[in-house]
Amino acid sequence: MTALKDVTPSSGGDHQVELAIGGMTCASCANRIERKLNKLDGVTATVNYATEKAKVTYADGIDRSVLVEAVEQAGYTVQLPQPPNSTDTASGAPAGVRDENGSVRALRTRVIVSAVLSVPVIAMAMIPTLQFTYWQWLSLTLAAPVIVWAGYPFHKAAWTNLRHGTATMDTLISMGTGAALLWSLYALFFGTAGEPGMTHPFEFTIARGNGAGNIYLEVGAGVVTFILLGRYFEARSKRRAGAALRALLELGAKEVSVLRTGGEERISIDRLAVGDRFIVRPGEKIATDGRIVEGSSAVDASMVTGESVPAEVVPGDAVVGATVNAGGRLVVEATRVGADTQLAQMARMVEDAQNGKAQAQRLADTISGIFVPIVIALAVATFGFWAGAGGSTTAAFTAAVAVLIIACPCALGLATPTALMVGTGRGAQLGILIKGPEVLETTRRIDTVVLDKTGTVTSGQMTLLDTIVADGENEQELLRLAGAIENASEHPIAQAIAQGATARVGTLPAVEDFANIEGLGVQGIVADREHSRAVLVGRSRLLADWSQHLSPKLESAMTAAAEKGQTAVAVGWDGKARGVLVVADAIKPTSADAIGQLKDLGLTPVLLTGDNTAVAHAVAAAVGIDAQNVIAEVMPADKVAVVTRFQQEGKKVAMVGDGVNDAAALAQADLGLSMGTGTDVAIEASDITLVRGDLRAAADAIRLSRRTLGTIKGNLFWAFAYNVGALPLAAAGLLNPMLAGAAMAFSSVFVVSNSLRLRNFKAAQTPAHAGAGTQVRREPVNA
Repeated sequence: MTALKDVTPSSGGDHQVELAIGGMTCASCANRIERKLNKLDGVTATVNYATEKAKVTYADGIDRSVLVEAVEQAGYTVQLPQPPNSTDTASGAPAGVRDENGSVRALRTRVIVSAVLSVPVIAMAMIPTLQFTYWQWLSLTLAAPVIVWAGYPFHKAAWTNLRHGTATMDTLISMGTGAALLWSLYALFFGTAGEPGMTHPFEFTIARGNGAGNIYLEVGAGVVTFILLGRYFEARSKRRAGAALRALLELGAKEVSVLRTGGEERISIDRLAVGDRFIVRPGEKIATDGRIVEGSSAVDASMVTGESVPAEVVPGDAVVGATVNAGGRLVVEATRVGADTQLAQMARMVEDAQNGKAQAQRLADTISGIFVPIVIALAVATFGFWAGAGGSTTAAFTAAVAVLIIACPCALGLATPTALMVGTGRGAQLGILIKGPEVLETTRRIDTVVLDKTGTVTSGQMTLLDTIVADGENEQELLRLAGAIENASEHPIAQAIAQGATARVGTLPAVEDFANIEGLGVQGIVADREHSRAVLVGRSRLLADWSQHLSPKLESAMTAAAEKGQTAVAVGWDGKARGVLVVADAIKPTSADAIGQLKDLGLTPVLLTGDNTAVAHAVAAAVGIDAQNVIAEVMPADKVAVVTRFQQEGKKVAMVGDGVNDAAALAQADLGLSMGTGTDVAIEASDITLVRGDLRAAADAIRLSRRTLGTIKGNLFWAFAYNVGALPLAAAGLLNPMLAGAAMAFSSVFVVSNSLRLRNFKAAQTPAHAGAGTQVRREPVNA
């Protein structure tokens, strides 16, 4: 794994470096490294377990090798940043944006091998009919590789913990499985367990013995297998940490048509330089940030700005790389390339937000940190009591080892992954994808939900909402003629009118002599039903130029639409204004119900959008968001700042969005929810994906996450409770292998059964309001 950045701030002579840390197994590892770095004079560090990175600020005069040495002394690997332009030669991604497929595959191999070897060991130990002569030696042959090789990561982490005087779940696993293996070896080679015909009778008797005839190989193998399985699911979700950055980089154009002396040349985007002029044809992505030199068009910049209507651009206007040219041919002069572009800056914002996100301590490690010392103390006390009470050393040692063995809870390895698998599986059926267990910790504390407008509360697509006809005119005729003219245009507003007209009146007539009047609208001849009509569609000024003035009714309709932030276009023919068509980004029919459900969960909804204030307030009023909770006309960087401001005020923030412009805010928020109908970048930067694009799924996702977290906590409690209940029996020297195996099996069965209850989770059934929305732009644009 490699680091992503090396930044030198301008103030105070301080420097920043981002280090990639290897070898962390839990959140307490991150805390240990953080404490080690912060002990250094002039160093301030934060370490994130989820992203496996340390962000370090250090003063002048401190060599970075000192930082590396401090991390390595703590028992972990560390790597300094690569040069700024270095890439992963295998994938072409920037350094530090590498997939963790290799490590996940290695972990999956451990899981598969240990499962294949453990199943027969557990079966032979628990089913007396399978205990053939010398079965115990086959169990040793199968279980030893599982406990030693497959469990090596636990043993290594336990040794690191021991050196630093701490204990985690890894310590508990290593201690319990190691004790099970070592005692089994003693019983097989020096006790009576290795004799031919030895069996574990199927009985749960409580009787004191010297333990020389007991083996606990199934306990050790089963624990390693189950907990490795849990680690595999966790690693698979962590692997996606850099996916948002890769998705952002994939958004940009790969090639560009540059104007050179002698003509046009197609080159790779990485060869483009500031000052180069390049061509963008209709439907193509703009290769990089630049300025329009020739041509005019509509540019769909919704992913960057949040504007729900493509913006009209003319020579002199600035454009952003990766946005889409929706209209005519453009010649653009590059003003920023590579790492300086707005897209690259957004990628850095996403990465910064992910690194800065608080990481909740894993519950299992928190409990283990208390539980492990208690178990060790109890084992020592047990040995001392029986040895001092006149019992044999063997009997005393047997009781002490039994305490260590029964304390290793295999159900702990199932507590999180089973609940997560059932909960996420049920979520998938409801159109909710939860990325990992870390997400669940946050949902219980969320009190504020920040909602993007375009594509989240609204559909994100222009829709014909209303038709206002002049007195004495026919609405069907107005739609047929206006739809026919607009059908000849590529403009998104024109296409919305054409599609709306087709849906209402059917096939549209043909058009002749179509013309686009720049900045005003379109005109053409519609020959239909033995009549030819010269039809005008566009701004009121276009009609006025042909002496077709709007009546007071139509003027009022145009004004009302503008006040609501809608786009209104006038239609006229045969010397008279005939009507007005209103186009907007429609509110989703389910959005109002969704806002109500979020409020019922005790959450405060906030509307955050790059669109204009009039549009934002109109949408908020329609769906039930209070006016004081509307924040409009914000750029992507401002969205992150708004989320950060809420967090600094002590609020726990969930963010719901769907565009590239939302990605950094989604990553910055305590809980990010993306609409599955949105961009890959938003989906990858979020914690929960709402597949259906229905905002009501956000409320369902929060309820399901809270329920799943409650189930995990219940599982963790019972995983320990079963073992704690058996500890007195072990300390009393009354534990036999069947009781140990039964405790393991029953705790596992309970955990799985408890998790399966999540299958009964149901989405809230609330009738959807009939909701046509009304939103988008300040004034009519060229249609």
